[in-house]
Amino acid sequence: SFERCVSEATAAFGDGTVFIERFIERPRHIEVQILADNFGNVIHLYERDCSVQRRHQKVVEIAPARHLSEKVRQNMLASALRLARHIKYRNAGTVEFLVDEQDNFYFIEVN
Repeated sequence: SFERCVSEATAAFGDGTVFIERFIERPRHIEVQILADNFGNVIHLYERDCSVQRRHQKVVEIAPARHLSEKVRQNMLASALRLARHIKYRNAGTVEFLVDEQDNFYFIEVN
């Protein structure tokens, strides 16, 4: 139950804040590699599908990601660049997304 989650979070972290995430059935894990420099230049090296995993470790990376429409691909690449610029990211990194069966994509993390 929600109350139990709040209780466990409070006990473990001293803060009962709980985030509820959308459940995505059969998601695809798509990553966009980015490079950003100290002058505000940011580029992407396109995307790869990292959905095949075992014990949360990638087994295969497929590039370009298959079964991704060109419209979704371009929107995802643009979103990765926009995010990197917004946070003034400087480095090589990966912007990760989940894609549902309706081709909606959701940000996971940057690392």
